[in-house]
Amino acid sequence: MPPSSPNFSSSVKLKYVKLGYQYLVNHILTLTLIPIMAAVLIEVLRMGPLEILNLWRSLNFDLVQILCCSFLIIFVATVYFKSKPRTIFLVDYACFKPPNTCRVPFATFMEHSRLILKDKPKSVEFQMRILERSGLGEETCLPPAIHYIPPTPTMEAARGEAELVIFSAMDSLLEKTGLKPKDIDILIVNCSLFSPTPSLSAMVINKYKLRSNIKSFNLSGMGCSAGLISVDLARDLLQVHPNSNAVIVSTEIITPNYYQGNERAMLLPNCLFRMGGAAILLSNRTSERRRAKYRLVHVVRTHKGADDKAFRCVFEEEDKEGNVGISLQKDLMAIAGEALKSNITTIGPLVLPASEQLLFLLTLIGRKIFNPKWKPYIPDFKQAFEHFCIHAGGRAVIDELQKNLQLSAEHVEASRMTLHRFGNTSSSSLWYELSYIESKARMRRGDRVWQIAFGSGFKCNSAVWKCNRTIKSPSDGPWADCIDRYPVYIPEVVKL
Repeated sequence: MPPSSPNFSSSVKLKYVKLGYQYLVNHILTLTLIPIMAAVLIEVLRMGPLEILNLWRSLNFDLVQILCCSFLIIFVATVYFKSKPRTIFLVDYACFKPPNTCRVPFATFMEHSRLILKDKPKSVEFQMRILERSGLGEETCLPPAIHYIPPTPTMEAARGEAELVIFSAMDSLLEKTGLKPKDIDILIVNCSLFSPTPSLSAMVINKYKLRSNIKSFNLSGMGCSAGLISVDLARDLLQVHPNSNAVIVSTEIITPNYYQGNERAMLLPNCLFRMGGAAILLSNRTSERRRAKYRLVHVVRTHKGADDKAFRCVFEEEDKEGNVGISLQKDLMAIAGEALKSNITTIGPLVLPASEQLLFLLTLIGRKIFNPKWKPYIPDFKQAFEHFCIHAGGRAVIDELQKNLQLSAEHVEASRMTLHRFGNTSSSSLWYELSYIESKARMRRGDRVWQIAFGSGFKCNSAVWKCNRTIKSPSDGPWADCIDRYPVYIPEVVKL
C-alpha cells in the first residue's frame, strides 16, 4: 500500500488559524475602538447642527475653566516630554578588516601547533579536532606576533596590534560619518584581556588629539559581552549630556593572550579567537535622526556572577607550568543557557507582541493549576524581530541558541558566516554580523534587530535596535570583497 500523502489542507488551516489569532490579539485595542468611534460618528451625524450647538451651550464653560484646562494640558505635556528618555541613534559603525598578511589557514595553524608543541602530540591532536569542528574558515587572521615560532607576545607587539585594530576602525568611522575628532564628547573603549598603562582610551585620545574635557572610559575584564555593556554605558551618559556624540571602540587584543601550554581547557581559545574590532558612533542629537541607521530601543543585562560555577566557567589563570591562559569549563553551555533564560524573561515582556505573551501566560497558568507536565511554551521571538545577531563565540553557541529560540537557518546565517570568515572576534563580532546583514541588502526601514552576547562572569546581554531607513549594500566594509561568495556550506567536520 503506497504511503499516504501528508494532509496539507489541515496544516494550511492551522497556519491561518494562528495568523488570525495573532492579528486579533495584537490589534485588539484598534478592533475595539473602531466600532465605538463609528457609533459616535453615526450619532453625531444623526444629530442636527442645532442639537450639537445646544449640547455645547449646556456644558456651561466659562473663561476661567477654559484657561485652567489649557494650563493643565500644557503642564502635563511639558512634564511628559521633559521626563521622556532621549532618543539614542546609531549613526554608523566601522569594522576592522585584517590585512591578508595576517591570514591563518588551517594548514598554517596546525604546522605552528606541531612546531610549538612538538613534545605534546596529544595537545596537537586535540587542537586539530577542535579546529575541524569549529566552523571557522581558511581566511581568519591572527596578529603578526603569533605568526612567529615560537610566538613573541611582548608588550610592544600587543600595543602594535591595538594600534592597528583600533586606529583602522576609528579612521574608517571618521571617514564614513564625517565626524571631526573635536566633536566627540564621550569615548568608551572595551578590551577584556589587554589593559596597559596608559589605557587604550588614552591612546585614542592621544592619537586623535581629542578635547581635554572629553568623558573617557576604559572597560576591561568583561568578556565578549563588553560591547553591549559599552552601549548601555553610552546610553546612560547620553541621557544626562544633551546634544552629544559618543564613540565606542570594541576589540580584543590577541597577542598577549595566546596560550603556549598543554592544558586542553586553555588550548580551546587558541582555536577560536581571532583579530577583530569595531568603532560605533552613537548620538542623541536630533539633527542625526535622518541619516542615522538605527535607533536604540532596549538594553537588557543579566549577570550570574553570584553563582560560583558561573563565575569560574570562563577563568584566566596559570597552568601547572606557569603559563597564563583562559580556561573554558565543560559546563559553559549549560551556564550560558541559564543566563539566556534569565535575560529572555526580562526582555520578553518588552518586545513580544500581546499574542505571544498571552499564550505564555495561559500555558504557565495551565501548568500551575491543571498539569505540571505540560510542555512549557517557548515564545516565538520571530514575531518580535526580523534579524538576529548572536555572538559568534563558536559553533556550539550558535547551535544552542538556534535550537532554544527555534530560529531558521537564515536567522543565524549572519552569525555562522561571521564565525567562518572572521572567527570569534569577541565583543566586536556582533557588528560584523550586522554588517553582513546590511551587505546582503536585507535591512529595511522598521526592521528590528536583536543582538545577544555572552561574556565571562557570567553575563548575557541583549540590545534591541530599530532600523531608521532602508540600508543599501555598502561598497566598503569587511565583507566588500567576499559577500558574493556567502553564504557558504559549512560541513560538520572539515578533515585536516
